[in-house]
Amino acid sequence: MNKFFKKLICVSFIFFYFFKIEQVESIVPYYYFPTKNNLEREGLSIGKNAYQLLYFGQFEQGLNLAKLAVKINNTDEKLWLILSEAQLVNNLYKNALISLNKAQKINPKNSETYILQSNIYLKISKLQNAKTALKTALRIESNNYKAIFQLGNILLMENNYAEAIKLFDKSVKIKPDFWQAINNQGLAYFEKNNINLSIKLFEKAISIEDNAEPLLGLASCLRMKDIKLALQLAKKALNKDPNYVNYDYRKEQLWGEKLQASTEILLQNDQLQTDVILAKSKINASS
Repeated sequence: MNKFFKKLICVSFIFFYFFKIEQVESIVPYYYFPTKNNLEREGLSIGKNAYQLLYFGQFEQGLNLAKLAVKINNTDEKLWLILSEAQLVNNLYKNALISLNKAQKINPKNSETYILQSNIYLKISKLQNAKTALKTALRIESNNYKAIFQLGNILLMENNYAEAIKLFDKSVKIKPDFWQAINNQGLAYFEKNNINLSIKLFEKAISIEDNAEPLLGLASCLRMKDIKLALQLAKKALNKDPNYVNYDYRKEQLWGEKLQASTEILLQNDQLQTDVILAKSKINASS
């Protein structure tokens, strides 16, 4: 009797065990394991979303998404490039350089990775490293106007105005609507005391893009020639981008000492004080 009950209990347990498994299998679907192509597509999709967040100034969220994209697919240099940009805007310069190194190992012929590398080196004041990165980019793609422009910026920082102007001119010949290069030619010519040519270049840049930088640059040029127009342009510039009220910010944009001095005098004009105060308050509110 004892043995019979033991056998009965054992059989019941086995039956119950298999019955439960069948129940579970009938309820829970089989796991789907994504293919390599699906993972690559998912990584790229997340990478694009990360880039959009960076574009709209959501730097921390963009960084988190970029990290996730690379975890999903670590064989695409574009995703490492996006991660590096996210790290750059979050001031993680060392990490950004490591990410770029990963991208360059995957594809050493992508000129964009070397241009971004130069930007990072500029952030940490390593001009020679930045130059080397740009020259590598130009060996890969000799007509890359962004690399030519950035090399011109480094020469502008070194006060080598004549050579900087040549490079800015070369980049504009490749991309005629590249207003940033036209604007920076204006910056360089002002330091060379060619104010009339600076005026023409700032006006040309404005005709392409009604941006605060050439607007204020032109205002500073016109300070001694047409103060009424200069004040109008300065008001418009500060309204568009209040950061240009700040000396250090303009220096970051590579404004030379002569243009800085002229701008400081202009911003001290009594008729601009309301605009200057408002611009400074906007900067303080956003910081």
